[in-house]
Amino acid sequence: MTVRPGLLTDRYELTMLTAFVRDGSAGHPAVFETFARRLPEGRRYGVVAGLGRLLTLLEDFRFDAAEVGWLHSEGVVDDVTAAWLRDFRFSGDVDAYPEGDLYFPGSPVLTVRGTLGEAVMLETLVLSVLNHDSAVASAAARMTLAAGDRPLVEMGSRRTHEDAAVASARAAYLAGFASTSNLAAGRLHGVPTTGTAAHAFTLAHETEAEAFASQVAVQGTGTTLLVDTYDVEQGIRTAVEVAGTGLGAVRIDSGDLADTSAAARRLLDELGATGTRIIATSDLDEFVITALQDAPIDGYGVGTRLVTGSGHPTASMVYKLVAVGYEPGGELRPVAKKSHDKVSVGGLKTAWRAHDDGILTREWYRVDDVRPEGASPVQVPVVRGGRVVHTSSLDDVRAHCAAALATLPEPARTVSAGTPYLTVRLEEEPDE
Repeated sequence: MTVRPGLLTDRYELTMLTAFVRDGSAGHPAVFETFARRLPEGRRYGVVAGLGRLLTLLEDFRFDAAEVGWLHSEGVVDDVTAAWLRDFRFSGDVDAYPEGDLYFPGSPVLTVRGTLGEAVMLETLVLSVLNHDSAVASAAARMTLAAGDRPLVEMGSRRTHEDAAVASARAAYLAGFASTSNLAAGRLHGVPTTGTAAHAFTLAHETEAEAFASQVAVQGTGTTLLVDTYDVEQGIRTAVEVAGTGLGAVRIDSGDLADTSAAARRLLDELGATGTRIIATSDLDEFVITALQDAPIDGYGVGTRLVTGSGHPTASMVYKLVAVGYEPGGELRPVAKKSHDKVSVGGLKTAWRAHDDGILTREWYRVDDVRPEGASPVQVPVVRGGRVVHTSSLDDVRAHCAAALATLPEPARTVSAGTPYLTVRLEEEPDE
């Protein structure tokens, strides 16, 4: 059974909609905003990801007759709201931070303007996509910066839900990873794919030499041979024996990676395989990669700690009503939560940034139409009148992310724990 994006939502979105339709407020103008009140502990920045996926889903955000019938039979919506849903198409406007850009506490990452009825229904989908992908991309960016010029391979498919695996691979790539093991991410999003063999392949042959010979026969001597199924030193000797000194790489998936890689480099050089690279895998994250900076490792494979919650603490984005009109076409009035620890700022916002010699120095927002002198807007139009007006290739998003990360000062780019580099607030003038 295929489920449309309209049902990828929490029930209370539609129970609220039913009340709005019944009391006549579904057609009132409204503005909703997505932002994060805080970053995960110790994080200094976040990376926006998932916008490209979200816009594709938004284009198909509707309900067919069978879905409306099911919602009605389950008592989720009444007769009048069922009729409203049958004709529903999102007709509002959306502005957003470009995918791959930075965000900080308070950044108005995405703004939805439309009717109260249509905008309220988008909450769950917006947060599901942006929270997941931004969390993965933020972790991936930290790993990318820690790795420097050493390439990273995303290998987390076996540690998460099958759909999340594809989204994770996309998010990791836009944040700087070189490739993924996930074929669906390659097919759907154009992420470069890579992969050779697992320990099972070696164990399936009578000897390690036979396994390596079989792999080389298919993939050539430029392949990567997994050398730690039995004994790393013997595995390397066998690998060079079988593939020759032109062997592309060896992969080490266990043990003390610093000591093991150093010993592997010495042995490879002794055997004449001076150009053979060393790839390290095994529960890596930005902290381990940083600790391995001086090790003779040429690339990393990262899985579990990239795609699971232990590696990417939630992005904690929320979707809040910030302005509403009390009649169709009526004047928008700011609204805001006042509850303890969950305060929001009302009003339709425009976000601005200032740079000094290429370094990001400030970000703030305003609730008027004034463009601050010397500032650049952050949001871009992505949907107008229900139609997507902004598309970027994944490679363009990847380049944008790299450029955005380069605007951070060096202390903010390290993996060391610290407070957010910026906190975004309402300001009347950028120099206040």
